[in-house]
Amino acid sequence: MFDKILIANRGEIACRVIRSCRKLGVRTVAVYSEADADAQHVRQADEAYLLGGPRPADSYLRGEAIIEVAKKAGAQAIHPGYGFLSENAEFAEAVEAAGLVFIGPKAASMRKMGSKAGAKQLMQAAGVPVVPGYTDEDQSPDVLQAEADRIGYPLMIKAAHGGGGKGMRIVRSTDEFIANLESCQREAKNAFGRDRVLLERYVEKPRHIEIQVFGDGLGDVIHLNERECSAQRRYQKVLEESPSPFLPPSLRQAMGEAAVEAARAIDYVNAGTVEFIVDQGGNFYFMEINTRLQVEHPVTEMVTGLDLVEWQLRIAAGQPLPLAQDDIRQHGHAIEVRLYAEDPEAGFLPGSGTLERLRLPAPDAHVRIDAGVVEGDTVTIFYDPMIAKLIVFDADRPRALARLREALAYCAIEGPKSNIAFLERLVRHPAVTGGSIDTGYLDRHLDEFVAADDDIPTDLLLGATIATLLGQERRTREAALASADPHSPWAIADGWRLGHGSRRSLAFLYRGERIELHAQGSGGHYRIEHAGTHHDIAGARLADGRLGFRIDQRGLRMSVDDDGRNLVVHDGERRLQLQPIAMYRPELAGDTGGADALLAPMPGRVVVVKIREGDKVEAGQELVVIEAMKMELSLKSPREGVVARIHASDGDFVEADAVLVALEA
Repeated sequence: MFDKILIANRGEIACRVIRSCRKLGVRTVAVYSEADADAQHVRQADEAYLLGGPRPADSYLRGEAIIEVAKKAGAQAIHPGYGFLSENAEFAEAVEAAGLVFIGPKAASMRKMGSKAGAKQLMQAAGVPVVPGYTDEDQSPDVLQAEADRIGYPLMIKAAHGGGGKGMRIVRSTDEFIANLESCQREAKNAFGRDRVLLERYVEKPRHIEIQVFGDGLGDVIHLNERECSAQRRYQKVLEESPSPFLPPSLRQAMGEAAVEAARAIDYVNAGTVEFIVDQGGNFYFMEINTRLQVEHPVTEMVTGLDLVEWQLRIAAGQPLPLAQDDIRQHGHAIEVRLYAEDPEAGFLPGSGTLERLRLPAPDAHVRIDAGVVEGDTVTIFYDPMIAKLIVFDADRPRALARLREALAYCAIEGPKSNIAFLERLVRHPAVTGGSIDTGYLDRHLDEFVAADDDIPTDLLLGATIATLLGQERRTREAALASADPHSPWAIADGWRLGHGSRRSLAFLYRGERIELHAQGSGGHYRIEHAGTHHDIAGARLADGRLGFRIDQRGLRMSVDDDGRNLVVHDGERRLQLQPIAMYRPELAGDTGGADALLAPMPGRVVVVKIREGDKVEAGQELVVIEAMKMELSLKSPREGVVARIHASDGDFVEADAVLVALEA
């Protein structure tokens, strides 16, 4: 076994590798960018070295600098994690040439599989079923357009050297092809350093099944069963589980055997993932082989009881596979979701900023948290905005889903917006609970998962009001007990007034809108008025974050999370987050700018400005493309008009709400 390894990555995967190394007594060396100087992987590793600036090209993509650090620190091996250089054959080869061990497959295997195009050609030659498409090297727009027309629509454009859902577009007609091709190539170039693409027929309503494989240096290859990743949005996985609720035993066996044979064909060593799509008729097609550990590997670990990073280390150290195929056991059901700093109600716009509050469930036998940040850390604009992975396990799928719902209800994130509420709707949706979701369902029915601007749920609003009233009364009693005259009648929190009960008024902010309520009563018995309607509340009690009360002969229970800045109530299915404000202080929603200017929705880098001053533009016309968190965002004109001034150029870094383009008034 190694004495010391370097981790050529950041975030939760770097922290994950550190945990396994610590268990084996292996020391770790972290590398970091200027943006990650205070990151958790830097704090947790035994040593850490600065690589360069915050952009990946200046830090985590600098292979020669990473190797130099490894040699300087005395590391014997480099673990690439996932993303960045993890599937870069040149880097793997350079590591080996430097006398170090690359904890992953051989460079030769990566060259065969690192390109989606090459992998598809190899699998086709080996008799593995593949989707019809184009994988040749000629990347001229005319050739690609002609090939797209030959294959037919709908069509998928995919980055040949990509992964993680980046650099992928669906094209449904020939006149949409060139614009989507250019966008895909730019995104691929930014994310992976290469803009080669491949084309393939888009299979409607497929299921996404991937098989975890492992090979050792002695020629043995096994699989660790499947994961289903069919819940996706724009090719980004949002829920992964094992085992798949879709696969019958015969298909599971056939896909496992095909994955092993594919790995054997390229002399595969270490961890890899063979990905397939399965059509509605049960036919499966090869998609790609990811020559690395996957983000969703924890669900396999939970159902097998194995530490896949430990397996990686042992195999890289020359040891044989710890188990044979017949020794692999699987029990229970595991599900993973990813908590992101993003705003689902604004098109899943990535977020950034300080995590002012981060509350996650305590890990136990049923809940696992893989995170690269803690409360107080910053989500930057330079990297993927994932905050944590939440993984749950139980004896079967219904119980695992129940665990996941309970765990999500406990989560709280303040600072950047998050996707928690979106995930809560996702895991209750019939397409998920019924195990019928396909890879395009979310994009086709996104309105079923993203909250509309509907009225606030009355029960939750009343729960928040009751919790606030009870909290005020408790604080009044505590202040009275601490005073010089605890028995003063002025310290009684019953709202008494001569001739009638007092009328207390409260105010909250919800999505920038002010909400006012009025209440009479005390001690858990209230009459609350909102928007002209009165509600009689009885028996309200709040203890240990749990609120119970009766309304109109109905008993309700909710959880309450009040940190003094935000109040969150949750009824087990829905959450409502409010900001308590002073009743007599006007709170106005922020002005987001008028229709005369195009603003940057978040911090990012300008990829391309598509217009010039004096140009006439149409409403909805694409004016600027910016890139943030490894994603391209198309910014469109708010109205028809003439460009008066352009305030940004290609390559500029801009802050949120910066004016990019001004239109003539």
